[in-house]
Amino acid sequence: MREGLTDMNITVKDAMSKSVVACVSTESCQRAAELMRRHHVGAIPVVSDKNSRHLIGIVTDRDLAMKLVAMGRNAAVPVFNVMTMNPITCRANDPLDVCEEKMRLHRVRRVPVVDELGSCIGIVSQADVALHDDAQHLQSTVSTISRPDPLLAA
Repeated sequence: MREGLTDMNITVKDAMSKSVVACVSTESCQRAAELMRRHHVGAIPVVSDKNSRHLIGIVTDRDLAMKLVAMGRNAAVPVFNVMTMNPITCRANDPLDVCEEKMRLHRVRRVPVVDELGSCIGIVSQADVALHDDAQHLQSTVSTISRPDPLLAA
């Protein structure tokens, strides 16, 4: 374990947002953007169907900006065409510092939480982690996550 989180016994379940809006991969990017706006979120888990909520991807506001708007694509395009498939995930009983390390390693701001069947049961955001982290470590995490991708910057 590392230093940073103020309480080393905090689990993902303690920090995650539990009421998560999701969409299916066949829904339009416009619908995903509307859901983000209505629910004040920057990412939406993509599930195989609304009943099982089996996670298959995630779509972010950045995905919509970079893969749709910047490319001049129509907002009616299905989410499947812009989402990140098989996103990094964590489990509810994982220590929160493990989730934070995944954020740092993969440079993502949000990590979906899945159960043993792969169903999306929550999401952990950078802000959720910030509520439980010390200032110095939080600054390091935010800096790492926010560093431009050299492949995209070129």
